[in-house]
Amino acid sequence: MIEVNLLPGSKKRAAGQRKWKFELPEFGGLPTDRWILGSAVITAAVIVAVAYMYLSMSARISDVGAQVDEAVQDSARYADLIEQAEQLRARRDSIATRVAIIQEIDRDRYVWPHVLDEVARALPEYTWLESVVQTASGQELGFRIEGSAGTNFALTRFMQNLEASPFVRSVTLINTQLNVVQSGNVGRNVNRFTLEARYEQPPFDALETVPLFGSETPALTSSP
Repeated sequence: MIEVNLLPGSKKRAAGQRKWKFELPEFGGLPTDRWILGSAVITAAVIVAVAYMYLSMSARISDVGAQVDEAVQDSARYADLIEQAEQLRARRDSIATRVAIIQEIDRDRYVWPHVLDEVARALPEYTWLESVVQTASGQELGFRIEGSAGTNFALTRFMQNLEASPFVRSVTLINTQLNVVQSGNVGRNVNRFTLEARYEQPPFDALETVPLFGSETPALTSSP
């Protein structure tokens, strides 16, 4: 069916209605439920808290890692120090052993001179020696004495003097033999003897020590 608009001006109004207009959107359509807003706020707070905790833990882990690295370096340094201390201790023990050996050798070096000195001190009149021979070494040093005595009394006195020495012990008469010794046209009876004895470490108070350096140093004087 064909319709005809008989009202005047209706076409203008229809054309005028097509004009564009700028209008702001209405916010009345946004959700305004309190539960939804509370949930959004809590979620945001949880996210912020988790982010803060993550950053804090990262910083803490970094600090702990630095402390661990420092501890490892200290451990390596202390290990080197301990190794050096062990080497010094081993060197000290080696030196102490060498010093002990040297002291032992040095101590035994003077044993035989002491023995000879004591034998010479113990020798009485009318007695002479032919030989003094070492028969054992070390601390149990033994020696044999061969000689002659003009009388039995002289031989007995010689043995008593040896026993009285702090350096000699176990004096034993091995044998004695009466011999005639010619002195010009006169023959004299003498007793040839053989003695054996051992060295004895004397007590400390029996030793006579001499200071290595003099207790007094002579003063130096200068002439004017």
